[in-house]
Order: sequence, then structure tokens, then C-alpha cells
Amino acid sequence: MIDIVQESDWRTPCENAMEFAQSQVRALVERDPDFYPMYSEGGKWRHSKPAWTRWCDGFLPGMMWIFAKRTGDAEWMKLAERYSTPLEERKHDRDVHDLGFIFFSTYHRWHALTGDQKLDDVVVQAGKTLAMRFKEKGEYLSSFMGPESIFIDIMANVGIIVYAAQKTGDDALLDVAIKHCLTTRKRLIRGDGSSSHEGIFDLETGEFLRQSTQQGYRSDSCWSRGLAWAIYGFTSVYQATGDGRFLETAQACADYYIQNTPSNGVPLMDYDFPPEVEQRPESSAAAIVAAGLLRLREAALDPAKGALYDATAKRILSTLAQPPYLASETPGWEGVLKEGIYHLDLGYGVGESVMWGEYFFCEALDRALG
Repeated sequence: MIDIVQESDWRTPCENAMEFAQSQVRALVERDPDFYPMYSEGGKWRHSKPAWTRWCDGFLPGMMWIFAKRTGDAEWMKLAERYSTPLEERKHDRDVHDLGFIFFSTYHRWHALTGDQKLDDVVVQAGKTLAMRFKEKGEYLSSFMGPESIFIDIMANVGIIVYAAQKTGDDALLDVAIKHCLTTRKRLIRGDGSSSHEGIFDLETGEFLRQSTQQGYRSDSCWSRGLAWAIYGFTSVYQATGDGRFLETAQACADYYIQNTPSNGVPLMDYDFPPEVEQRPESSAAAIVAAGLLRLREAALDPAKGALYDATAKRILSTLAQPPYLASETPGWEGVLKEGIYHLDLGYGVGESVMWGEYFFCEALDRALG
């Protein structure tokens, strides 16, 4: 069960962490201009390990947009534009299921600051492209693993289809998004609020065959970052649609997190590893959950629930905003947050900085600090 902290215990560390994040990004830009990192190796962003898929390019410029809005600094605005512009061509990218990550973090934030319609058009097109992954048989958006696969990660991206549908008045697009969310809710979210990473369908019939995983301990375990995507994604879709089913699911997942996570707010990589197996904490999952809970506090219909989600998010942030999770006292470490995990079994980014952890940490800090 997660402990609660007072405002005096979280605000100053969070303000300092936001400053540190800006200094780390400035150093990255100066050291390695126009490089889009994914995860660090030994604390260094530039290395020769593989990327698996190219889904993180929006997170670095997304951080820059957060800094630009927060500080009003024209230099951050200039950098954010420079790092966002090369991503435009990916509005037609059919190879990943992560277009929400790429364009909500960049072009959507850019449009919000400038009102330029051409920027919004890019976001809308990205939503339309993501919708092309929809499988009528089974009613889901397929993951990059194959047409038979659904990922919990897609819940954190499907909001861009809802956005495109609402901007264009396209009911068919909205139908795709809602059906995918309902399928995810039915097939990947369990009765106790835990989540599965992946589901597998029969392509000929659309029959759901089984839960699976690419990164969790077992097919029936709860991978903590997957649970984080569920909390963030179902909350975002509820906020966009007002569909109470998605609020119910977001709260069930959030309650599971609160009840089963260590008192400092940072989960282990998977909730179901046996006690004899050594686990690592997963700071990026905690950062995503903090960002999701700060959205969920606004969505919750019960004020007591909203207060709990707010307090939990700030407990998480107070932990992440200080060593050993914050890299501020680790000389030579190039990221912001330590102890993230990309892929444990493949040995990618284990105990390292990961770009989605950096981005959602900054989003959460920005929301918490106001």
C-alpha cells in the first residue's frame, strides 16, 4: 500500500527535478545534436544496442514542448520545433502502433501553443493512420508484433483516433476507437484490475485465443508498465468520450496499483514474480502512473477517489524526484530518471534511463506543480 506525503514533502523536490530535467536535455542537445534516444546503456544515451521498434522519437521533443510552455523560453520553443519537424512524415507510418506517443507529445502540443491548423492536420492524419490497424474480426487494433496481436500499450495511443474522429466528425473512426477500448477492457483487464500485456486472436474467426506477454513474467502475470499504460489510456479515453465504462476500468486498474505497489509508489517490474526471483523496480511505470493519476483525479466522480489519486501521484513523484531514482547525484549519467526497464529478457535498458519514463515524468511534474 502506498504511503501519502504532505505538500511540503513533495513540492520542492519536484521543482528541483523539473530544473534538473531541463539541464539534462540541454546537455543532450549540445553533446549529441539531432539524436533521438530510446534508452541508455551504463547511463549513456548513445550506444550500439538495438531499438527493437522506432516508437520513442516523440518523447524528447515532447519534453521540450513541456519546457517551452512552462518557461516561456523562446529557445525551448525553437528546439522543440527543430526536433518535431522531422517527425511529420511518420503521420503515414503503418509499421508501429505508437502514433499517439509520437504525435500527441509533439504536434498536438505545438498546435496547442500556436493554433496553427496545419499542425493539427498532422495529428488528425496520424489518428487516421493508426485506425488502419483495426481488425473487424475481433474488433481490435493490431500491435506491431502481428495482425493477430493486441497490446495493452495501444490503450495509451488510441486517444489519437478519438481525437481525429471528433475533429473530423467521422463516426466510423470513433467506432474503431471505442470497439478497440471495449475489446481491451474485456480481454486484457482482469477482474481484480490487473492487466495482461498481450492478447492473441484467431485471424479467420476473430475468436480470442489467449492472453500472452512479450515483457512480463508470464502470460497471466501483471507487467507493471502495462498496468501503467492501462491507467493512463483508459483515463484519457474517458476524458475524451465521457464513456463511464472507461472510467470504471481506469479506476479498477488504479486501485490495483495502489493496493499492490510498495509504499514508496514505485512498482517492481512485474507483480507476479515469485519471491525467490530477484526483481528490479520500474521507475518508468511509476512515472506513467503518476501522469495518469493526475488526469484521473480530475475525471473521478467521487471526490474522495480524486483526492486519493492526487495524493498517490504526488507520493510517486516525491520518490522519483530524489536519488536513487533521480540521476542528479550520479556523475556522468545522461538521463533524468534511473531504474527504468525497456526489455528485461532481451537485456535492453535494464536499470537505465528510458525516454518514455523521462517524458511522462516531466508531464506529471508539470501537472502536479501547476
